[in-house]
Amino acid sequence: MTSIAIIGAGPRLGLAIARTFGTRGFDVALISRNRDKLDGLVDTLTAEGITAAAFPADVLDRDALGQALKHAVTRFGRIDVLEYSPAAGLDSTAPTTPADTEPAHIQHEIEFQLYGAITATHAVLPAMREVGAGTLLFTTGARSINPRPPTADINAAAAALRNWAVNLHKELAGTGIQAAHIGIDATIGTSTFYGQPRATADQISPVYWELHTTHRYQAERIFKG
Repeated sequence: MTSIAIIGAGPRLGLAIARTFGTRGFDVALISRNRDKLDGLVDTLTAEGITAAAFPADVLDRDALGQALKHAVTRFGRIDVLEYSPAAGLDSTAPTTPADTEPAHIQHEIEFQLYGAITATHAVLPAMREVGAGTLLFTTGARSINPRPPTADINAAAAALRNWAVNLHKELAGTGIQAAHIGIDATIGTSTFYGQPRATADQISPVYWELHTTHRYQAERIFKG
């Protein structure tokens, strides 16, 4: 069986990605901080005939994140697709303008976005190299490309993740392993920001399937609502 690990799994994009892959025969490993919410997602997917399991972990805790992925491998055999899209809550994110940004602001966001992605990749990439196949997908908002002053610290860390993901795609060329960045220039189920269009998670999730299947040559896709 093939499997996908979704890090930052939630009731919108994470669930939509789980359905997109799960309805095509993938087992689904759901990873995020909140066990109760994960269990609810597992129940939803199970009721739809999709095999899913919860592996709670905070991306800021690198050891716990790595352990969660190990547990997912034990459960499902291997991870064929890794999708990384954790969303920080208002309790842990403090947006700053460029002039007001301190190193500590950037450090927190770098830990959350870039270091978490690197940790997750290190947990699954060796096995992908052994079989010469796999997919690594990393999600940010479009402000990783076109930043806005009110969220400078978040944008800077997202840009770092984008840079690293695109560079990883280049490094892995010819290995059978796909790495790609998805920049979402839309809001999902919430009010718009800076005039961004609104989109549903179901409209966005097919992009992930395409990057895994028919568009493996692409290092980046920007979704515009």
